[in-house]
Amino acid sequence: MTALPRVPIPPGNVYAINDTLSAEGAADDYETRVKHLVNSNVIASSSISGFPKFDLMLLGMGPDGHVASLFPGHPLVHENKKWVASINDSPKPPPERITFTFPVINSSAYIALVVTGTGKADAVHSALRGSGTSDKLPAALVSPEGELKWFLDKGAASKL
Repeated sequence: MTALPRVPIPPGNVYAINDTLSAEGAADDYETRVKHLVNSNVIASSSISGFPKFDLMLLGMGPDGHVASLFPGHPLVHENKKWVASINDSPKPPPERITFTFPVINSSAYIALVVTGTGKADAVHSALRGSGTSDKLPAALVSPEGELKWFLDKGAASKL
């Protein structure tokens, strides 16, 4: 087996979440840092939404159809002002996390949504084939300004 080539990423280009803060503090801190990157033209902003426009966002999906830390039925799914939000009552451990909001996610130029396993097949089916708008899974709300590609293994695609 051959090793994959490594892409050197300068440490100054890595923006880690400050895990010494509370979830709310870490979300505020990270949003401030992203806003600084936009204001200094390191990250572009969307001419459509004004939110940061990432070139590529890689997302996964949980068995319940959540993406990032945006869970079905949770009020954060509808957050439209904040760039980064905290969640203190996540239905999946850990209970406290931070996440980009849908306006940021959907301002992306390209999103790759990677889903594996038969345990996610029902959610994949609902997200891609569901007809109702009021009960859409978070994965069905991923709609970038640019392009969205779903990458499914046989198990995840088994109910399509």
